[in-house]
Amino acid sequence: MRDRLLGNIDYAAALQDLRGRPVNYDPAEVRPPQWRFDVHRHPIARERPGPPEPSGAWELACALVRDYEFTPPELIRAVYQRRDPLLGRDMLLEARFYGLRFYLGVRITEITDEVRAGERVWGWSYQSLLRHFERGKVTYTVVKHLDTGEVEFVASCQSQLAPTLGPVMRLGWLLFGRRTQLRFYRRCGQQLQRLVQATLIGDRDTPAAKAPLGIDDLVLVPTGAEPHPLDRLTIRRHDPAR
Repeated sequence: MRDRLLGNIDYAAALQDLRGRPVNYDPAEVRPPQWRFDVHRHPIARERPGPPEPSGAWELACALVRDYEFTPPELIRAVYQRRDPLLGRDMLLEARFYGLRFYLGVRITEITDEVRAGERVWGWSYQSLLRHFERGKVTYTVVKHLDTGEVEFVASCQSQLAPTLGPVMRLGWLLFGRRTQLRFYRRCGQQLQRLVQATLIGDRDTPAAKAPLGIDDLVLVPTGAEPHPLDRLTIRRHDPAR
């Protein structure tokens, strides 16, 4: 049963190991030009102007973001403990690049829940943990513009490569990393938009209508992602920035 979620690895032990790992950077270091800063926006749906509607697009999007259901499974999958509270939750990410799999640890360290400048905003941030090949913080928020009713997904990122990354991995990132990074954020927005719209029309093929793959208290997201027999042939790299 140990290899049912993310291939032939002991994911329970890997998650437990993350609990003892610190964030791999000091926020005081974060400044240009050494760090990259990105903001990606994607329209999700439109509600009536004013506060979010019950069971409307904003609330649906928030639920999907809360559970990390919006990530594109061809690029990133994640395992976490269902019982863990959102704030402080550790997640083991599986980054997928053709026949390569990289296992990375992140921790949710901040929750955003506020009204600001005519916007209703909810979301959370995770930070990279020791041995992740990047250093930084990603914030995912769902924003409703109260004057127009527009609901959008915003991903904000501050990042740099980990200094302990080896030369081969560093070269691979220089060749493919930025393009893959941009594709990931674009696909996140597309996935969230698709899932919200499908849920609003009552589509049964959505996370709201199904349950994610899980063993005991562990869940694999996004819902619908399952191991493939050929995954056993992939090259796996744990802790790529030792």
